[in-house]
Amino acid sequence: MTADVKKAKVGRDLTQGPIFMNLMIFALPVILANVIQQLYGMVDLAVAGKYVGSIGTVGVNTGGEMADLVLPIALGVATAGQIYIAQLVGAKDHESVKATVSTLLTLATLISVVLAVIMIVFSAPILHLLNCPEEAMGQARAYMIITAFGYPFVFGYNAVCGLLRGMGESKWPLFFIIIAATINIFADILLVAVIPLEAAGTAIATVLSQIGSFTAAFAYMYRQRDHFGLKFDRSFFRIDVHAVQILGKLALPQIARSLLVRCGLLFINANINVYGTEVSATNGVGNKIQKFVEVFMQGVDTASASMIGQNLGAKKTKRAGRVVWCTLSMTMVFAAVASVLCLLFPKQIFGLFSNDELVLALGVVYLEFMVIHFFSSAFVGAFQSMVTGCGFVSLGFAIGILDGVVCKIGLSLIFVPLFASAQPGSIFYFFTSQIPAAITGEAHSFGYLGYFLGIACSRILPGLLRFAYFVSGKWKTRKLLVK
Repeated sequence: MTADVKKAKVGRDLTQGPIFMNLMIFALPVILANVIQQLYGMVDLAVAGKYVGSIGTVGVNTGGEMADLVLPIALGVATAGQIYIAQLVGAKDHESVKATVSTLLTLATLISVVLAVIMIVFSAPILHLLNCPEEAMGQARAYMIITAFGYPFVFGYNAVCGLLRGMGESKWPLFFIIIAATINIFADILLVAVIPLEAAGTAIATVLSQIGSFTAAFAYMYRQRDHFGLKFDRSFFRIDVHAVQILGKLALPQIARSLLVRCGLLFINANINVYGTEVSATNGVGNKIQKFVEVFMQGVDTASASMIGQNLGAKKTKRAGRVVWCTLSMTMVFAAVASVLCLLFPKQIFGLFSNDELVLALGVVYLEFMVIHFFSSAFVGAFQSMVTGCGFVSLGFAIGILDGVVCKIGLSLIFVPLFASAQPGSIFYFFTSQIPAAITGEAHSFGYLGYFLGIACSRILPGLLRFAYFVSGKWKTRKLLVK
């Protein structure tokens, strides 16, 4: 078995060598992959905004809400595989690695097909629940239905990448996403700028890119089929009972946590949509920018969780703890750089996605609030990597409720009336004074700023709880997932 593993040359041992350097080398491809994935997602929004206008922007953003809701499920399944594989690799249990590979890919396929059917059948009612503006309803529904056909490829790609990262391999997932980005950019230009298919064109481009990335990932697995136990027969698509129990234990709380966060955002976005097209477009563009900035930190966190998992599997708890502090130093640097750029060049950044002067002006205030979110996310992610790496998913679930429901929705509802009734001289009035008069008539209030600030502050308390768990040291004695 050892000879087979050496021959396959998949992954790297993250339990040896300098921590900071190893983390940087392993994290860099993960960061670049996340950046590229967000970039080609932002291309959809930019192309729609430039060639279809604000209605196209709202259509892509609102229609993409369900794709954003489904992605955390795919990531939850993939992350479960990553955590388990990392601990198995650290413990040198290669037979269990193979059983987990087949189980994970089978589960991912089944779940993705079910979700695709649900989204296609119930597209119209879902969009009405999101308060999608009527003028953008057709564009949003077309985007939502077409992207649903790409769900199996999204799940398959993320599952393969989760397995590879658990093994310590981060370079090949970067290659897969480069293929996806290339396809998406060319298809977007062709199907929207050249052939005016509007939001449907961006959706088709997205699906084609997802097919490309999954095909590349599967081709890599086939080349290394002896290592993964990959076979072209029904015996490969089997479910190992022990593996599915572990994966379910890991995935379900993470999925629930992610869905709670997404549902909180859906609630907020649905309420923001009531304030009109300009506010809705600002929120859509701002969400994309926020996600793009945070992929740097998420990339480090993802790499850190794999490194921690391998070290805990190898029973190197001191080294696992030092990984967290290295992670925090890196994420805070990213947050500082992003904050400076957003404060100095807000209109230029928003101008990449919209020509609407009102949206650009609102974007300035949006990015001022998001600086809070950048630093709190950097803090959260570093200590979440330990929660994830040690497999303490029940804590992640509890914090997910706090983050997604209590903080996001609760803080937003507190801030909304404060902005709506802001008095001269107050900090809330300072921000409302930056809003263009063209969208501050009787039909509008400044309540939507409360939603922006609520999102920005939502991760502060969850971050403190994750920090408390880390400094308690209880993760050192936690029972691992390996036999």
